[in-house]
Amino acid sequence: MYGLTRGTITLVGAAIAGLLIWLATKSNGGTNGSYWTIVGLLAAAGLTMAFSQILGGWTKWGWPRISGSVFLVAFIPVLIAAGWVILAGQTVPNWFSRHATSWAGDIGLGGLLGDLLKAIPVLAFGVGLVFGLTFDTTGPRTRTAVADDETVPPIPADAARTTTTTDARAADEPLAAERATTTTTPVRDGEYAATTTAAEPAPEPPPRAGDPSDT
Repeated sequence: MYGLTRGTITLVGAAIAGLLIWLATKSNGGTNGSYWTIVGLLAAAGLTMAFSQILGGWTKWGWPRISGSVFLVAFIPVLIAAGWVILAGQTVPNWFSRHATSWAGDIGLGGLLGDLLKAIPVLAFGVGLVFGLTFDTTGPRTRTAVADDETVPPIPADAARTTTTTDARAADEPLAAERATTTTTPVRDGEYAATTTAAEPAPEPPPRAGDPSDT
């Protein structure tokens, strides 16, 4: 299903891009206005191809967002390089085209600029394509549904008793430590003697006198 959806959206994007390219061929480019119309249509065709991949589920679905790193690292250099050539190739020379041509000659890129002027349609298409590639999708957002009648499961009796015993022992530890602490109190000799005497076992009775046969 995913491949079918992506293939269908890609086909639709290619059809729209082809329509935009066909419309660009209808302009003669005799003026700077028509020249920029051609450039805009070709750039829109490239942008359409990039967006067809996002809409087709190329990157996880979800709402599109622009990637700042791709925009700065990829799109800005492409825009400067391709825009330089596009400015220099305007039909009617103006301040921008003259300065772009002279600056390229000053840095030794006049020959390269002359060659790239023949590929202005491709450069315009590429600018739109790279700009479209700066977009990504955040992916679908899921939410965890909580039922209204959901209740907290009861704690088993064994676990409750274990928890209660552990808590009671932990709470009783300071009292046990206090009970384990003894205080030595001096005892007088008389009290010690009385206590010792009371604690001694009773003496055994003496044997009875007489002949054993009398019993």
